[in-house]
Amino acid sequence: MKALQDLETPALLLDRAKLEANWRRMSARIAALGPALRLHVKTAKSLEVVRRLHGAARGPICVSTLKEAEIFGAAGYRDILYTVALAPNKLARAAALVQGGMRLSVIVDNVELAQAIAGAPLDVLIEIDSDGHRAGLKPDDSRLVQVAKVLARGGATVAGVMTHAGASYNCASTGEIRAMAAQERDAVVHAARRLRDAGIAAPVVSVGSTPTATFADDLAGVTEVRAGVFVFFDLVMAGIDVCAAGDIALSVLATVIGHQADKGWALTDAGWMAMSRDRGTAKQKVDQGYGLVCDVAGNPIEGLIVADANQEHGIVAHRSGDPRRLPELPVGTLLRILPNHACATGAQHERYQVLGAAGRVEAAWERFSGW
Repeated sequence: MKALQDLETPALLLDRAKLEANWRRMSARIAALGPALRLHVKTAKSLEVVRRLHGAARGPICVSTLKEAEIFGAAGYRDILYTVALAPNKLARAAALVQGGMRLSVIVDNVELAQAIAGAPLDVLIEIDSDGHRAGLKPDDSRLVQVAKVLARGGATVAGVMTHAGASYNCASTGEIRAMAAQERDAVVHAARRLRDAGIAAPVVSVGSTPTATFADDLAGVTEVRAGVFVFFDLVMAGIDVCAAGDIALSVLATVIGHQADKGWALTDAGWMAMSRDRGTAKQKVDQGYGLVCDVAGNPIEGLIVADANQEHGIVAHRSGDPRRLPELPVGTLLRILPNHACATGAQHERYQVLGAAGRVEAAWERFSGW
């Protein structure tokens, strides 16, 4: 085991106890509601993280890149949903995974893509737009049945429908998130019913976002829930009351390397290359800058945020902007920064430094990137 003082900074820290507690809580919640839980591994991008959660089981999981599917497939995961509409230039690569024994499901939301992939031996979900946030067909869109028939005529299996209520990240209250969860459910259940009325079985009805998974009251008609960021959580999730700051399992260890006393700044070696450019809390009730500053034990320091960031410099200041309110942080002081967006911050690093008992580093778990 290592002490945090033995690490070179910036370093990505993962609190194992919080990771496991977050997983247990969500697993129990979804089990009580009835559907299966399909872990989204795009946040973790790490075999070790997912093994810690799934144990000896190998799925089901969902991915956002084919590289994730390939790496997890090589490790024995066989039930994988690729949650980005399949570009035709990836078709051969996806088909190779199926030929290797994987049950790979892909998604489409338009006739053109359906025509392009219809001849491939793939399970296909039709993406439904449940919130106007991003992609998908509206539940009542006339093209829904058309897409399904194009796929079926070409020999693809129309496995069902899926949606992602990404607009839940912008909800102003837990009541709004509950309403969004109901809206998400109703959209895909209705779309699946339309397909069944047209003679298409559509057995899979898939929903997914960490906020709606956390606050859904009723998932009748839904067969699976997809979520991923909940295993780590982040400041965006805390900002909409999906978690508390104390539930956030991910942080970046940084070192104070200098000061601008007249400005009330402490400079660290964790700039946006360590934290990411994500400013997801900027439109929330509390803007956390580039991250919330904690002491080396992980306790938030009153009022301190990473107020600005250059490529390799983090600028720590009091959120009031008052230079007099910056506490004494001598050069060499270790700080832990909670991230705005766990996916984006994680993507800046090659490995997790895993914290076990007494806050000591018990392991280093590799993570990967790329498409």
